[in-house]
Amino acid sequence: MPALLTVRNLTIRFGGITALNDVTFDVAEGHITGLIGPNGAGKTTCFNCITRLYEPTSGEVLFKGEDLLRLRPQQIARKRIARTFQNLALFEHMNVLDNVLVGYHARFPGGFGDWHAEAGALDEAMEVLAKLEVADIAKRPVRGLPFGIRKRVELARAIMAKPELLLLDEPAAGISHDEVTALAATIRRVASDFKTTILMVEHHMQLVMSVSDHIVVLASGKKLADGPPAAVQANPAVVEAYLGTV
Repeated sequence: MPALLTVRNLTIRFGGITALNDVTFDVAEGHITGLIGPNGAGKTTCFNCITRLYEPTSGEVLFKGEDLLRLRPQQIARKRIARTFQNLALFEHMNVLDNVLVGYHARFPGGFGDWHAEAGALDEAMEVLAKLEVADIAKRPVRGLPFGIRKRVELARAIMAKPELLLLDEPAAGISHDEVTALAATIRRVASDFKTTILMVEHHMQLVMSVSDHIVVLASGKKLADGPPAAVQANPAVVEAYLGTV
């Protein structure tokens, strides 16, 4: 499969600390790629470089051949790249549906434009919520909803941007074992139904190994390994540095 995203020789330093050191990997179009590693390995930092929240010291981030590092942060969503966050970033005072519609606005910087577009957006948002099995709470305020449900709402908002590339930052964090099992099915369904390439940072190894087509391992800001899940899981350097017994 061709690479949709190429991270090439990516380096970023914060003062005397090198958070990423010459990191290179590809994300194949149509695949789910897991990005794993111990705490402090540089995973979320890598996401923040891709989405232009951080300014790398050197390197390239190519999306369909275009260097994203030449763009401003607000231009990234217009390239059909969306993300979720390790710490939920929802609008607490708004209901579920309105939160999801924020993702639609990312596709149209000038706003909906007319009532036909607005009606279409509402229908589309309800369809996304239905696929994620939360359409019945569309009018409920986000504040007070269970954490696992709020994670689905954030995912629905990202999907509404119609991303070609979806970055998931620890989607299993803070949810129960039963919810993780359901989440694996949801991630596969999102990739398939919405024809979305996914790059996922995650610590839950059972989830990563079960849904990923390819895995990239970071340790201390450097790439330690990458390859199919079975090969990564059997790699002695990865086992020693991170996995142990999965």
